[in-house]
Amino acid sequence: MIVLLDNGHGVNTPGKRSPDGRLLEYAYAREIAHRIESRLDEEGINCKRIVPEETDVNLNERVRRVNSVCREHGADDVLLVSIHVNAAGDGSQWMKARGWQTCLSANASKASKRFARTLYEAAGAEGLKLRMYTSREPWFVQNLAVCRDTLCPAVLTENLFMDNREDVNYLLEEAGKQAIASLHVKGIINYIEKRDE
Repeated sequence: MIVLLDNGHGVNTPGKRSPDGRLLEYAYAREIAHRIESRLDEEGINCKRIVPEETDVNLNERVRRVNSVCREHGADDVLLVSIHVNAAGDGSQWMKARGWQTCLSANASKASKRFARTLYEAAGAEGLKLRMYTSREPWFVQNLAVCRDTLCPAVLTENLFMDNREDVNYLLEEAGKQAIASLHVKGIINYIEKRDE
């Protein structure tokens, strides 16, 4: 199994920051991706980031990179998670929305849904407030190219809110960073173990 990490937006993507500028989504996603990659490597799981650049890489190119790995290794042996931080407003003021969620495309496979469920279970185990569409199907469905157009199971995670002051404080603490990285690692490992049963 090869785990691919998409660390979201680039340094040149407009907005994508907390109102006070302390949390920059591109930098945060890259730090979390690096932590996940290191921990999966320790577990002997092949993992790589599809966007090693600091600048934004357009969606078509990110999809092309994922699908290239899928064609080389087989889509069933590739797993993609796109790491983001949510926002309720335009970034100019603090908002009230909080919590952790996953997003899938409308054409999501059963494997993508299983992966989203394992991530939700891991996020709950970390004590995070969960945003769920329904208890039966907790993921939110959106028209996301990185999930819609890739060949492998793919999930996008929204790791709390960059325009909620409490969420930002938690995300920037070491405990928060560890929890966000850990839920991804545990969710990935649990998905792989259940898949191999």
